Order: sequence, then structure tokens, then C-alpha cells
Amino acid sequence: MAVFELILCIIAAVVLSSFLSRFIPKVSTPLVQIALGAAATQLPFFPDVTLSPELFMVLFIAPLLYLEAHDIDKGELLKSVKLSLSLAIGLAVATMAAVGFALHSVWAAIPLAAALALGAALGPTDAVAVSSLGKEAALSQRQASVLKGESLFNDASGIVGFQFAIAAAVSGVFEVRESACQFVVSFIGGAIFGLVVGTVADMLFETLRSLGWETTTSRILMELFLPFILYLGAEAVHVSGILSVVAAGLIIRFDRTGIGPNVARTNIVSSSVWGVLSFTLNGTVFILLGMLLPNAMSTSWDDPGVSNQLLLVSIFVVAIVVIAMRFLWIALMLRVARDTITGKRRKMTKQRWRSAAVMTFGGPKGTITLSLMFTIPYQIVAGTPFPMRDELIFIAGGVIVVTLLLANFLLPLLAPNRNRDDSVEMSEITIEILRRTVEELTGRVTEDNRRAVMMVIDSYTKRITRLKQRIGETDPQGYMALQIAALNWEKDYVKARLAEVKAHPSDSKAANDLEAEACERLLDQIMNSLRHIETAHDSGHAIWRLKGRFRALQRRTGTLVRRVNSRIRRTTPLFSDDELFAHTRAVQVDAIEHVIDRLYEEMGRDTYNTEHCSKLLLDYRRGEATLRARPNVGVSAEAQEQAEGVKRESYGIELGVIQDMYEAGDITRVQSKQLRRNVYVMSVDADAQI
Repeated sequence: MAVFELILCIIAAVVLSSFLSRFIPKVSTPLVQIALGAAATQLPFFPDVTLSPELFMVLFIAPLLYLEAHDIDKGELLKSVKLSLSLAIGLAVATMAAVGFALHSVWAAIPLAAALALGAALGPTDAVAVSSLGKEAALSQRQASVLKGESLFNDASGIVGFQFAIAAAVSGVFEVRESACQFVVSFIGGAIFGLVVGTVADMLFETLRSLGWETTTSRILMELFLPFILYLGAEAVHVSGILSVVAAGLIIRFDRTGIGPNVARTNIVSSSVWGVLSFTLNGTVFILLGMLLPNAMSTSWDDPGVSNQLLLVSIFVVAIVVIAMRFLWIALMLRVARDTITGKRRKMTKQRWRSAAVMTFGGPKGTITLSLMFTIPYQIVAGTPFPMRDELIFIAGGVIVVTLLLANFLLPLLAPNRNRDDSVEMSEITIEILRRTVEELTGRVTEDNRRAVMMVIDSYTKRITRLKQRIGETDPQGYMALQIAALNWEKDYVKARLAEVKAHPSDSKAANDLEAEACERLLDQIMNSLRHIETAHDSGHAIWRLKGRFRALQRRTGTLVRRVNSRIRRTTPLFSDDELFAHTRAVQVDAIEHVIDRLYEEMGRDTYNTEHCSKLLLDYRRGEATLRARPNVGVSAEAQEQAEGVKRESYGIELGVIQDMYEAGDITRVQSKQLRRNVYVMSVDADAQI
């Protein structure tokens, strides 16, 4: 019950932190969680915290690293891989050595091996903490990719270095050659193990999906099961479990396969579950940090054998060493790096020094550092307590808080957020994808599926229109030109039909007169609309008049009745109102269908904007629906079913367009993943009304 109560209290604190962060956006969520953890320990009902180091490693580190590796932008990672690896390996080793010798020099009571272990634990950065910072800071795409890549790789290097340092501290023996060989075997073996298992798991996931055996429950359970099996399996064969998790996370791509409501629903649930799990695990680690810090602090602070001043000095010295080493290393890497275009090294300008500072403070310590410190054993081989364990955790916690505070308050000054709205760029990309999808659908129109495809295109047009309105992008002149052309197509059709009646009259004079009268009435309307457009254009109100003209399509039935009534009484009293109205409506429907056909043809050409054609199609389709409307008549079940099939097909087209744009370099991997996720969300509603 004590463990269960502890879990409930920690989850409650994580949930509370998510609410509090909304009210104090300039303070990072990890800082809020640390404060909550510290406050929670003062509550009388809050249970004491004791953790198994091995359990903590597999429970928190394995899933977090797997998710981080799986979600990272592989394309951006490859572009910045040299700098990321330099920071992840070179800087991690340098930081380990610098912190170890500096701390041992300041506080001789701390063994060198234990001090080196602290230095190794302080090597990894926490990209999650960076992304959780207040939204006042804005990192460039390259800076963000470098920091994420570093965080991914130095987790592995820092953990392996930490494990060897702890082994030396526990046993008191450190063989350089043997340790180096074990290090290489552990690294290479862990990577190979992860790649093999990840490939097999990827094939298994895709095979189950292709056979139709996959369910949402089985898929989520397998995903959650995988990082734990990877870690435990790798450790069982004496290779790096951390590297196996990272390697598998990088190679698995099962979320890109398949399309359809069931697949989309599974992918959405998977993303949601991992999102909640990631936030919960990270929050739990920082809550635990806040809970453990007071005990570690009080133990060391109240110990008469420990100098409080020395504790604070140690935190200050270690923090300065970590920050200084990081800044100098990044500046050196920027100085020696060659320009990708000229191939020459660039001088350190003010902007590049600022970039070095941004990446220095943008790499705070967090989850991995704290997790590693929790794994320090309580005893060494001789059975005596591990030397200065509480003090090491205290120093590590102090450095974490210092780096988080610096990142929280200095990053906004170094990289101020200029309120750049990334949603505008995503909306523009989405519009382009939808436009290409509409063009592809247009090329698949046949006589059998014409109505269903038109229904789907209408839905895409509505989405494009909403996105355009959101970003305020319009082209009134281009759209107006297409509207005028459409009216002229309508006019030409009616004139040709009238000429056909006059040139080839039928045997029934009444039928000829009825056809001619209907065509003339429509020509009057069309000519009046064109005259109004020209007048409105000259006076600067063309857009509003045109919108009024096409809104009138929905009211044209009633308007036409009134006009026909008036004209009939004056000119052709031989026809009844119902006869002339019905025939005029039939001619008008034929004219609209002619214009719709022309618009479909124009969508395959470059004369008019595809989006404008799609939008005008929607207007004419609405007008046609109004004229055809009859009580209790709607879309047939067969047409609805066919439209649903076309809708699902359109999602496959949309995913193909996204992949093509990604392979062409038009969008990033992160953008493509977000766009695919949007398609999955839309396809869940494929069975809804179109």
C-alpha cells in the first residue's frame, strides 16, 4: 500500500504541475515539478521515497530514450550529426574529466572515481527540459536539431561512462585496457543488438497490420513492451541496454504504414498514449528530484562533519566548470566547422557567439542526470556505505536547478521569441498538399464515380477555404477573373442551346417557344450579372458583388419564380407558371453542369489557380443542389457509400503527396510527421457524412 500511495501522490503532483504551468508560462514545467516535489515532502501523509537503482533505470530511462530516438527528425539529425556527436562524445568525456578533477580538488573527501561518476552524469543534457521551458525563447531549426541530437547520443555515452566510473568506485580497481575493451564491446554490441531487434520488431508490426491481425490494444501493448524488453535483453547479454534502446528507436518506422479508419485510430491512440507516458515519466523524475533534494540537503546540511559552505562552493564550482566547458567547446566547434557552400572556416561574429551561448544554456541537465545519480549504490564491495552518496546527489541536484534556472531566464534574452507563427507555414504547406490531392482526384473522375468524387472535392475545398481564411491569404483578382470566365461559359452554353432551337425546331411549336423563352430568361440574368460585375469592379466592390451573385444561386429558385411570373404576364401568357419555371430550372441545371465540366478541365491546366477552380466548383455545386432540391430527397445510400470509398482513397493520395514533398526536401521530417498525423485524424471520420 505504501508503494501504491506513493504512485498516486506522484501522479497527482504531475497532474497539478500541468495545470500550474498554464498560469506561469514563463517558468519551465520541470522547475514547477521540482518545487511541488519539495513541497510534497512537507505534507504529513506523503510517504517516504526509496528507490531501487536498477528498477529506476529500466522504468524511466529505457522508455524515455526510446521515445526520444523514435521522434527525433532523422533528416535534421544527419545534417548536424558531426556537431552533435562532438558534443555527445567529446564534450561528455571532457566534462567528465574536468568535473571529476575539479570536484576532487575542491573536496578531497570525495573519491576521484565518485567525482568522475558525477561528471559523467552531468554530461547528458535534457532536450525535454528545453522544450518545456517558457515559450518566450525561440531556437533556430539547426540549434534545436543539434541539441536534440546531442541529448540522444550523450545519454548513451554519459550512462556508459557513469557505469564504468561507479564500478571503479565500488570495487576500488580500474583497469584502463580492460575497461576500454568493455566500453567498445558494450557500445558496438548494444547498437547491433538494438538494430537487429528493432528491424525484427518493425517487420513484425507491419506483417501483423498487413494480415489484418493488428488491433489497437495489441499494437499499443507491443510498443510499450518493446523498450523494456530491449533494455533487459541487452543487459542480459552484457551489452549496453541504453544504446540498444536508442538504436531501435532510430530504426523503427512502423507508424508510416497503412491507411484507413482503423489504422488511423491506432496511430492516434499510440501517439496519445506515448505523449501521456512521456510527460508522466519526465514529471515523475522531477517530482522525485524535488522530493529527494530536501532529505539529501538536510542530511548533508545538518551533518556536523560536512561543511555547508563547502556544499555551496562545490555546486558553484561544478556548475561553472560544466557551463564554461560547454561554451568553449561549442565555440571551438563553430570556429573549426567549414561552411557547407564555400568549404571555408568562418570567423566568430557576434551572431555566432550568441548562437554558442544559446546552445550552451539551451542544454540544461535534467532527467538523465538525476536518474543516473539515483542509481548510485548504497554500499561498496567492502560492505561500507558508498562515500558521500547524499552529497553527490545534492551537488547534482543543485547543478540541475542552476542550469534549468539559467535556461529559463537567459534563453529568452539570448533568443527572444519574435512571435513567429509556425502555424502559418504549416497552413501553407497543408494547402499545397490539399491542392495537389484535389488535382489528383480530378484526374480520376469517371462517369461512374463523378458524383462521389465531386462530393469529396467539395470537402477538400471547404478545408482549403478555412485554411486560407485563417492565414488571411486571398487573391481576389484571380478568383474574380475565373468567376467572369465561368459566367461567360454559362452564357455561351445557353446561347448555343438557343441557337440550336432556332436552327433545328422540333415538330411542337409550343415546346420550341418554351425552350426559347427559358434560354432568353437565363441569358438576361447572366448578362445582368456580368454588367453588375463590371460596374462593381470599376467602383472597387467587385468581390462583394460577386459573392452576392453566387450566394444568390441558393435563392435563385424563388427569385426565378418571381421573374418568370412577371415576364409571363407581359409577354407569353400561353405558358403556365409551373411549366416555364420547371423548364427554366432544367436549362439552368444543364448550364451549371456544363460550367462544372469546364472547371474540371481547367483544374488540369495552368490557366487558372487550382484552388480557385475548386472553390468555384463548390459554389456551382451548391447552386445546382438548390435547383435540384426536392422534399425528402437526398444523397442515395449508394452514392454515399461510393463517396466514402473515394474519401479513403483521397487520404492515401494525401499521404503520398506528403511523402513526395518530404523526399523532395520541401518539408522537414517533423512537418511530414505532423501532416501524416493530421491525415490519420481526418481518416478516423471517413465514415462520417461528407
